[in-house]
Amino acid sequence: MTRWFAFPLLTAAFFLAWLLANESVTPGTILLGAALAIGIAPVLTTLNVPKTVFRRPLAALKLSLVVLVEIVRSNNAVARIILSSDKRPRRSGFVRIPLSTRNPYSLTALACIITATPGTLWVEYDSADNTMLLHVLDLIDEEEWVRIIKERYESRLMEIFT
Repeated sequence: MTRWFAFPLLTAAFFLAWLLANESVTPGTILLGAALAIGIAPVLTTLNVPKTVFRRPLAALKLSLVVLVEIVRSNNAVARIILSSDKRPRRSGFVRIPLSTRNPYSLTALACIITATPGTLWVEYDSADNTMLLHVLDLIDEEEWVRIIKERYESRLMEIFT
C-alpha cells in the first residue's frame, strides 16, 4: 500500500493539476485523473531519487523574493532592448561558470531560476569539471555574470540544500 501512495502530496497535486488542465470535473475526468495520479506513484518510486535535507525555509523564501525581483527587472531590461530605438550593437554570448555545488536539487533549482529569468538561458552542464554554460542576451562583463550566479543564486541554494 505504501508503494502506491509513496508520494501522497505529489499524487494529490498531480490530480488537481489534471483537473485544472482539463477545466472539467465530470466523472470521466475525475476517474481518469485519479487513475493517472495513483499510477504515477509506482513510476516515481523506480526513479531512486537521491535523499537530501531541505534546510532553512526562510532562506528559501528570501531566494524566492530575490528571483521574483530579478525576473521583473530582467523583463524590463529585455523589453527595453527589444522596444528601444537605440541602435547600439548588442553582444549576446556564452559564459562558462564554475559551480561549487553538485547537489542535484541545487542544480535543478539553479537551472529553473536561470531559464525563468528573461535574457538568460542554461545551455549545458558539464559534470566532469562541474561547470555550466550560460547564454546571455546582452553580455557586457563575463566576470559579473559569474559573480551574480555564484553569489546571488548558488550560495543561497547551497545554504538551502545541504
